Amino acid sequence: MNNLILLILCFIAGMLLRRSKRMPDNAPAALNSFIIHISLPALTLLYIHELHFSGDVLLVALMAWLVFGLSAGFFWLVGRWLALPRATVGALILVGGLGNTSFFGLPMVEAFYGKEGLSTAIIADQLGSFFALSILGITVAGIYSAGRPTAAEIVKRIALFPPFISLMIALLLIPVEYAPWFSELLKRLGDTLAPLALVSVGLQLRLGHLAGNMRNLALGLGFKLLLAPLAIYLLYVQLLGAGGQAIQVTLFEAAMPPMITAAIIATEHDLDPELSTLMVAVGLIFSFVTLSAWWWVLRGV
Repeated sequence: MNNLILLILCFIAGMLLRRSKRMPDNAPAALNSFIIHISLPALTLLYIHELHFSGDVLLVALMAWLVFGLSAGFFWLVGRWLALPRATVGALILVGGLGNTSFFGLPMVEAFYGKEGLSTAIIADQLGSFFALSILGITVAGIYSAGRPTAAEIVKRIALFPPFISLMIALLLIPVEYAPWFSELLKRLGDTLAPLALVSVGLQLRLGHLAGNMRNLALGLGFKLLLAPLAIYLLYVQLLGAGGQAIQVTLFEAAMPPMITAAIIATEHDLDPELSTLMVAVGLIFSFVTLSAWWWVLRGV
């Protein structure tokens, strides 16, 4: 609960700082850069090192990749049907395809499933969401950005993406025991992600943008909060017959609202920043209701 209160307060603080004009116009860009280069790599180095793999690890990690693939197909079709701008389609795929499985997902999993559900949630987050962001997210951002980079340039962006580099290093360091001071250092740096990210979203949020984005916002959140978790539920439970707490937590993570880091990447690539920010902010609010509903549905899995 303390983590959720922190998220809300930082989000409100960002809005108040914007209204009071006490932060420079480039403050969100500076905060986003710190998150991508410092906070995210620190969290990755810390959590990957603490992973304990279970029998369901493949299904758990695969969930985020499946959701992103569904997002790409769904919004590509919707974009053609509604003749949406390329930047809007890219934003919907990127932000609608990746869930906030870490600093919102982890406290929500702990609140609904207890500490025993956290190990599954960490696998879904690190080997699922953040790995998918580092590869698929950066690829989509490059394809739909104005520059239209070549395949070689996209590969270079992935290879040089700080969270991807830290993920590769973290996997190599799993057999190595961290010194206590190093683990504490990573934790302190990683703890900056949630407050800075929510302040950044609050700084960028303009409620006046709702009027021109209602349809696309409804499409993005309808997919992320309802259609995507429903598709994973039908695949995992109805088709594959999977069950148990690990699967419950995985499906619960599939229903998380859009990932703030995905919105940051979308904004940096000029993929409809207004819509990307609205999806994160409004998604967080609506998810308190939708996640409670999904928890109730998943009780018998």
